[in-house]
Amino acid sequence: MASDKGPSVGDPTLRRRIEPWEFEMFFDPRELRKETCMLYEIRWGKSHKIWRNSGKNTTKHVELNFIEKFTSERQCCSSISCSIIWFLSWSPCWECSKAIREFLSKQPSVTLVICVARLYQHMDQQNRQGLRDLINSGVTIQIMGASEYDHCWRNFVNYPPGKEAHWPRYPPLWVKLYALELHCIILNIPPCLMILRRCQKQLTSFELILQNCHYRMIPLHILLDTGLIQLPVTWR
Repeated sequence: MASDKGPSVGDPTLRRRIEPWEFEMFFDPRELRKETCMLYEIRWGKSHKIWRNSGKNTTKHVELNFIEKFTSERQCCSSISCSIIWFLSWSPCWECSKAIREFLSKQPSVTLVICVARLYQHMDQQNRQGLRDLINSGVTIQIMGASEYDHCWRNFVNYPPGKEAHWPRYPPLWVKLYALELHCIILNIPPCLMILRRCQKQLTSFELILQNCHYRMIPLHILLDTGLIQLPVTWR
C-alpha cells in the first residue's frame, strides 16, 4: 500500500533527492536529452547502510565527476569491499568507459554495476567497444527495467504524498529494444536498433533492422520478447 506521505522529513537523503519532473525528464527512454543524470548507491563491506546521492553533467561527464569526487573524498581499504551501483540516464561514452576501467584498476576492492535508461550513440563503434571493455573488466551493465525505475523513484525522488508507488510507467517496448541492442554490443555484432528523430519537437521512433547474424547469435526468447519478431524465420 502506498504511503499517504512523501519521503520523511527526517530522511537523511531528502536534500539529495531529485524532483519528479527531473526523474521523468532524464530517465524517459524515449527522450534523447543531451545531459546525463546519475543516481548512485555506495555500500561498504557488509554494512546495511547505503550512501545515496545524485549528479549531472557539468563541464565534464557525470561519470568523471563521480570518479573525481570518490577518489578525493574516500580512501578505499583493500580489505573492505565497496559495492557501487550507478543508475544512468545514458550509458557511458568510450572515453568515460576508459576512465572507469582505469579507476577500477586502482580500486581492486570496488565492484561496479551500471543500470542505464538509454544507450549513448550506440551506432558509434568506439562507444560499443568501450562498453564491451567495461563488461570484460568485470563491470555489470544492464538496461533499467520496471524494478529499477521503481527502486529509483522510491529512493532518489522527492515524490509527492501518496505517490510512493507511482513511478512513471514507460513503454516496456523501449526497454526491450535497448536490451536487445545491448546484446548486440556484447556479442560484437552489427547494430539492429535505429533511433529516428528528425527534430526536437517530434516523437522519437525506431526501426528494427535484423540481419542473419542477429537471428543466429541472439537468444530466441530475447528476439521474441520484443513482440516484433514473427516465426518461422529462415536464414542462410
